[in-house]
Amino acid sequence: MISLKTSISEISPIAKKLNSRLKKLGINTIEDLFYHFPVRYDDFSQVKKINQLIAGEKAIVKGRINLIENRRSPLQRKLLTQAIFSDESGDIKVVWFNRPYLLKTIKQGDELYLFGKVQSTYESLQIVSPDFEKVRSIEKEGGFLLPIYDLTAGISNKHLRFFVKTSLNFLNSLIDYLPPESRKKHKLLDLNIALKEIHFPSNRDLLHKAIVRLKFDELFLIQLKNQILKQKNKKIKAERINFKEKEIKDFVKKIPFKLTDDQRKATWAILLDMQKKYPMNRLLNGDVGSGKTIVSAIAMFNVALNGFQSAYMAPTEILAGQQFKALIHFFQGENLKLALFTRVEHKICSLINEKIEKIKKKDLLEKIKRGEINIVIGTHALIQEKVFFKKMALVVIDEQHRFGVEQRKALTLKSGNKKTEPHFLSMTATPIPRTLHLALFGDLNVSLIKEMPKGRKKIITKIVESSERQKTYDFVRKEIEKGKLAFVVCPLIDESDKLGVRSVKEEFKKLSQQVFPDLKIALLHGKLKADEKEKIMKEFSNGKIKILVSTSVIEVGVDVKDATIMLIEGAERFGLSQLHQFRGRVGRNSDQSYCFLFSDNLSEKSRERLEALVENSDGFELSKKDLELRGPGEVFGKSQSGFPELKIASFFDYVLVEKANQEAINLLESDCNYSPFKEKIKEFEEKVHLE
Repeated sequence: MISLKTSISEISPIAKKLNSRLKKLGINTIEDLFYHFPVRYDDFSQVKKINQLIAGEKAIVKGRINLIENRRSPLQRKLLTQAIFSDESGDIKVVWFNRPYLLKTIKQGDELYLFGKVQSTYESLQIVSPDFEKVRSIEKEGGFLLPIYDLTAGISNKHLRFFVKTSLNFLNSLIDYLPPESRKKHKLLDLNIALKEIHFPSNRDLLHKAIVRLKFDELFLIQLKNQILKQKNKKIKAERINFKEKEIKDFVKKIPFKLTDDQRKATWAILLDMQKKYPMNRLLNGDVGSGKTIVSAIAMFNVALNGFQSAYMAPTEILAGQQFKALIHFFQGENLKLALFTRVEHKICSLINEKIEKIKKKDLLEKIKRGEINIVIGTHALIQEKVFFKKMALVVIDEQHRFGVEQRKALTLKSGNKKTEPHFLSMTATPIPRTLHLALFGDLNVSLIKEMPKGRKKIITKIVESSERQKTYDFVRKEIEKGKLAFVVCPLIDESDKLGVRSVKEEFKKLSQQVFPDLKIALLHGKLKADEKEKIMKEFSNGKIKILVSTSVIEVGVDVKDATIMLIEGAERFGLSQLHQFRGRVGRNSDQSYCFLFSDNLSEKSRERLEALVENSDGFELSKKDLELRGPGEVFGKSQSGFPELKIASFFDYVLVEKANQEAINLLESDCNYSPFKEKIKEFEEKVHLE
């Protein structure tokens, strides 16, 4: 029996023949076909008369074919199909290139709608390579909004329209999973009607309603997954971490700066979460330089005071090493032991004497397993190697979007107590708008740090034209003479990209031999050994190295107080969020800092992105702009496991995101008895990998 789950090849001999090509569009079943939504509509109600046509415009005309023939172009020897097309206002020439088979479809006397671009010739106007529909087929369907789809080679709009039309009767068997009360409350179309109207709209009003229903569905199912995860998390046991009020207050007093209001609120929320009997699942989202590290440090200190261990996972060896040193600085004098565990580095530090020692890997593994280390800072090595904790109660993951769901889960399973799961704190400096929090991280509680530490000046950002390059270099030299340091970042696709590494080497060679031959310049990229990276960063931090030429390995977390200049080569190759991360490597003290964007090949769209960076220092606004221009997959990294692909909904439709989120909560809390909804939950739980 044919149903929506039936293979698309079953609906007609043509579909069977085109099956492999349809799969390229993600169409495997009849259901997939209905969810392959049109990208736009040709509106055949907006018809122009031939005498109203203007050169350069795209237009729809209705008329009759008076003459049609194939012939060769005398100059380019191209095969042309030419026609004379007329209405009551006049006639116009129509030309198609290399489509001789049209004579089998279009005959003299046929009435057509033509949709195409009007061009001017020496003699008159003509329509070039227009799409066409026969008047009788359009008017027979009773609608004038014709769907236009994303296509692949060998599949036409006519094919897809035919397949959808052939399958419409299967929508009658579709049972709407959303309860009638929910549909009525939010004024939503029934699902089968929405799917019919999205492909063949009766009118614009019904098309709009169909779009709203299908957007709601996408967002609602994401929220349903998030809420199911949230409920599941509350059934898991965790160690209750009591708030050690006196010790924490004494620790905060010792910090050499005053916490911002946002930092205090985030810290308090985390401390409260960890007192509950189920695992904390919180996202700490703060702009570059907003001070997320100290918040996580207080949380880990409170865990240590309760006699438990914490694991801190960073995305790069450079950042792990830097955070190791930062935490040593914060915890100086405390009775704690910290360790650094990466693929190549194994170090230990007792905070009583602050002495950092190298240690054999097997010895460090044993100390972690026996519970002798309070806080372990590491990279992917923490989950890839045989690392086991005696009593881990907190996992902190920095730049959480760089780790897949499976990687994050693997770290939480490293605890010695199999009856409990550790509390989970993820952090990101990629600012996320509120709607995205709801849509992507609805299973997490979210703390925002938007307030920057006092005394920071706005970083002056400028797009540097080719003619101003030398002038910019002269400015950089003057700043270095004042004791300042400079970063130079070059594009790199990934750490294995030899072209990217070579390009950064070429920039290093140019700067050290031609532009600044008298200054000490160093090169940093992902292929250097860990001890080489550490030596370079140390010499740059203490001012021995004046200019650091680097790939994107310095994107997150690197903190060099005297670095006030950031030069970004090939700036158009980076997204706004990444550029903002680079810019955040400077401006870490009260001195004026600068960010210069170099590009020798700026398109109009690239310039728009870079100008947004120049005009705006708010990472949350920039992230929103980046999402609008590039989409979430590119901003967060498409390799992240479980990233939702939206076909029709938008993360910026705040009202709809809120409605979908609240409805998912309401239906789950009310234990809705509507059987199709219960079936949907069951199907969803089987289909979605619950983290």
